[in-house]
Amino acid sequence: MTEVHWVGAALTAARPQVVAALLRYFRDLDIAEEAFQEASLRALKTWPLNGSPRDPAAWLIFVGRNSALDELRRRSKQDALPEDDVISDSNSEDAETALIDRLDSSAYQDDVLRLLFVCSQPELPVTQQIAVALRIVSGLSVQEIARAFLVTEAAMAQRITRAKRAITESAVAFETPGPAERAERLTTVAAMIYLLFNEGYSASGGEAHVRIPLCEEAIRLARLLLRLFPAEAEIIGLTALLLLQHARAAARLDPNGDIVLLDDQNRSMWNRDLIAEGLVLVEKARRLGKPGPYQMQAEIAAVHSRTARAQDADWARIDEIYSVLEQLQPSPVVTLNRAVAVARVRGPAAALDMIAPLGESLAGYFHFHGVRGALLKDLGRTDEARVAFNQAVALARTAAEAAHIRMNLDSLSK
Repeated sequence: MTEVHWVGAALTAARPQVVAALLRYFRDLDIAEEAFQEASLRALKTWPLNGSPRDPAAWLIFVGRNSALDELRRRSKQDALPEDDVISDSNSEDAETALIDRLDSSAYQDDVLRLLFVCSQPELPVTQQIAVALRIVSGLSVQEIARAFLVTEAAMAQRITRAKRAITESAVAFETPGPAERAERLTTVAAMIYLLFNEGYSASGGEAHVRIPLCEEAIRLARLLLRLFPAEAEIIGLTALLLLQHARAAARLDPNGDIVLLDDQNRSMWNRDLIAEGLVLVEKARRLGKPGPYQMQAEIAAVHSRTARAQDADWARIDEIYSVLEQLQPSPVVTLNRAVAVARVRGPAAALDMIAPLGESLAGYFHFHGVRGALLKDLGRTDEARVAFNQAVALARTAAEAAHIRMNLDSLSK
């Protein structure tokens, strides 16, 4: 790994911890970001010459803190700080030891969690939660985030600015929440990561059906959350789910960018390292005996991941897991997904009966009409299938979705 690459990787890894600590100190997102950037610039100059500090995060926190204090002092023309309140950014053994000794590492967990909480303010629209998290926690540029969500850079900059302003004006955002609110906010953070992954896994618009960088960033954040809460069953389940789903990424689209259904995917293209990691987490979560929605979805993904051939999938087991998921998280979409398993176990007629009551609640949902069309097609009800597929095409969010449904429409004429 080149010098620039290893320094860049170290900065990326340390970012959440460092920005979180600086945010706790200054209670201002802009100052925390600017301080981290300044510390990163100094690291890029000094680390290749002197080597990485034993604790890169500690080094960055103190260098960033001193840089911000210097800037604030210049702005306000305050008296100089006492010498013992400023830590040199040299990499000498004594200075580094002083940094580590003075850093309250026990605050790391609360710092990073606070940063995630700050970005997932319930008052903010979900799109703003995700955007500000990608900017503050992950360090993606405004241009990168705008490209991911198919908006102009100016529009995304405004979105992030509004979110940061709302956070700054909400003093409660920077306080450590009590146990009850902590649990509620942890659920919000997990949901934010889940939504971020879904946006990458199945884009909500544009030409690109899959956005790998968003999936990878969601997995990185999930792993970060898992390090903070290694015994939280639903966080384990969430991480397992994302890993098992992302393991199929290389097989989900053909060379032309068209969707390849799960049954038709070349399973030799699945990432076995991600699957192995995901399966270990599924087993770990199961042993805790506290089932939740993310765990159930991970269990379903695990059934597919353990199956070498599509025709050998245990659809009866998948149906059972979906029935548990329906109890834990009643939702028309969950029922729709379960219907796919029911069609394999009890036939398309039973599945069609199951989704019949969902017509009103899912009238604007692309996948409802796609599944309904497929079931009608299997039953030989061609005219009704054509109507359903046409409704799906009208609701397609990406070119790949539309092309997939048109392929089904073409098959009705054969």
